[in-house]
Amino acid sequence: MELNLDFLRPQERLSLQLRQLYERAGFRQYHMSRFEEYGLYQQNRRFLSDEQVLSFTDLDGRLMALKPDVTLSIAKNAQVEQGSCGRFYYLENVYRPSQESHTFQEISQMGLECIGCLEEDTAAQVVSLAVSSLALTERDFVLELSHMGFVSGLMDAVGAPESSRLQLLRCIRDKNRHELRRCAAEAGLSPQGTEALCRLWVLNGPWETVVDAAEPLALNAAMGSALAELRALCAALEAQGQTGNLKLDLSLVNDMEYYNGLVFQGYLAGSPRAVLRGGQYDPLAEQFRPGARAIGYGLYLSELDRLSQPESGKTVMLNVALPKGRLGDKVYDLLAGVGYGCPESYSDTRKLVVENPAAGIRYFLVKPSDVAIYVEHGAADIGIVGKDILAESGADVYELLDTGLGKCRMCVAGPKDFTEDQSRTLRVATKFVNIAKRYYAAQGRDIDIIKLNGSIELAPILGLSDVIVDIVETGTTLRENDLKVLTEFMPISARFIANRASYQFKRPQIDKLLRRLTEVTES
Repeated sequence: MELNLDFLRPQERLSLQLRQLYERAGFRQYHMSRFEEYGLYQQNRRFLSDEQVLSFTDLDGRLMALKPDVTLSIAKNAQVEQGSCGRFYYLENVYRPSQESHTFQEISQMGLECIGCLEEDTAAQVVSLAVSSLALTERDFVLELSHMGFVSGLMDAVGAPESSRLQLLRCIRDKNRHELRRCAAEAGLSPQGTEALCRLWVLNGPWETVVDAAEPLALNAAMGSALAELRALCAALEAQGQTGNLKLDLSLVNDMEYYNGLVFQGYLAGSPRAVLRGGQYDPLAEQFRPGARAIGYGLYLSELDRLSQPESGKTVMLNVALPKGRLGDKVYDLLAGVGYGCPESYSDTRKLVVENPAAGIRYFLVKPSDVAIYVEHGAADIGIVGKDILAESGADVYELLDTGLGKCRMCVAGPKDFTEDQSRTLRVATKFVNIAKRYYAAQGRDIDIIKLNGSIELAPILGLSDVIVDIVETGTTLRENDLKVLTEFMPISARFIANRASYQFKRPQIDKLLRRLTEVTES
């Protein structure tokens, strides 16, 4: 009698299907303890997605931790014979901090790892299983693939200093062209080197098209070798009929200390973020087995219970989060002028949602401070948000364009006669707590943060703080209250942002709107 699995939750049903898939592919299940010695994570914290770990002292006095990561435990503890390749799959819970809730959350993960002496077809098998895993969800999906060897080779070719590579990688990862140009200039890169980095964003699409376009741009052996590996891998997948949902994106990058070869991410329609992440991580494997290589991925089963229903209908609707107020009005007027207006203008109605199905556009009117949240969580595909709000929230989104609208600057300000006393802790009043912390941490300065929500300038006048960190546009309010700008440290303007998953499924529509917005803001 056939077992009916319809009563199971999506992640429960999928975990059973994945177990059967992995067992048939020759992988064996790896079971591990819920706890690990804290020292494992302390010594290898550079391989963790976040250094914060839940720890406790057990009855024997040992400092233990709830697992924040599965791969690290498998790399350390798995029994693999010399000269062979260990193939393992797992179904485990990990415990990581959540930026949204500011608490730790339990995450259900299922994935597989190949560790040891990798065979010639190992990478193709792992990526093939990643494609099959996503297909089992019965949702539209995209698996994007890249190679860290191509990006690191490009960094070498353009002469990027080691001290600047992390920041350059972040800009590439976020598709943040304007910030990349600034960082490249500060790092001393030539205009030609900067343009070579910017070209990574156009190397995106069907695998043959991307590899053919990238090969003339390979400036050294490392880049050529990475492209050859991608070509061979994708050809093997095509022979199995598995490239229909596969695309290459050579701007997909990750931590160079962790990944040294293939990297890939999987997206499902209805999920606001990647549900599968993986790649080749030889540096971690070598920590425990000299000369070992490793590749694998994790699928976040917890995300399956939060999938929204895909949009129905032939027209692809772009959901746009617009900030209420002058900035939102200006952006709406610009977009309406290039064909993205609505029959019912939002300025003439109390509705919070207005749309134009013929133009494929839907606008949400939200508080300026909430725009990045709506976009990051997938309620909106794209949005317009000030750089101050984006930097303060730390939202994980693509930052596609600096519109140049609403220009101002983030400053440290204080009394006209202020003299800093380095011998005591500096009292800083601000509503931008995270921005202020990062700014002073970079200087190694001890501060006390006083969080305020308005009338920040009052704080130093009444002796509540020594200085403030706030946005300054004209400086009139400061001058009228005998305050002055002490330091300017961040230019602020409105940025065009996109949800990472939406960009996978609605890229043609987003790019079209982006081109039109660029034309009107730069004219």
